[in-house]
Amino acid sequence: MTIRVVLVDDQTLVRTGFRLVLDETDDIVVVGEAADGHRALDTVALTRPDVVLMDVRMPGLDGIETTRRIRSGQHPARVIILTTFDLDEYVLAGLRAGASGFLLKDALAADLISAVRIVAAGESVAAPSVTRRLIAHYVSRAPAPPIAVERLAALTAREREVLTLVTRGLSNAEIAAALVLSESTVKTHLGRVLAKLDLRDRVQAVIFGYECGLVSRVQ
Repeated sequence: MTIRVVLVDDQTLVRTGFRLVLDETDDIVVVGEAADGHRALDTVALTRPDVVLMDVRMPGLDGIETTRRIRSGQHPARVIILTTFDLDEYVLAGLRAGASGFLLKDALAADLISAVRIVAAGESVAAPSVTRRLIAHYVSRAPAPPIAVERLAALTAREREVLTLVTRGLSNAEIAAALVLSESTVKTHLGRVLAKLDLRDRVQAVIFGYECGLVSRVQ
């Protein structure tokens, strides 16, 4: 299956660079580009991509609101937020708006391609060390919402352990090793966590974990 991608960035050189990288693959095709949020909405509606690479700071409609509208629209393509800095105050807002993760603009070509494939497959580009630092930096400033803490009560002890390790940024394989479980069992537990807490994906699970204080400082 070919993965259809739309590039959204107000810098032509950035879009050109990403297009050159993605065009080198056999399974990814760039079906559209946009220099601002309003044009992005039109382009997404016209091309119906699988994945959108979304800049945050753009004239007019910014990347956060554009992401929110795409995700709540008739054709909710999955969105990867693009950022210049590893601690960007807008990234968390983008994740809350429905993005499936974020990527630094200076990421290696292989990382860009991998991120697009991962997100297109329904997973999230979530919880590398830089993501953990970002989420911890912003979410930990506020006290845990009482409702979020109450929702933890729906989890079993094992499910809470899995959520804690996900929040710390461990992969399923690493969690399996830490808890002496099979990787398939970890996936089952994580699926139940997402269902019980009404979370969309791993990114939301990481944010929820920080909000509830499961990880109180940058690991």
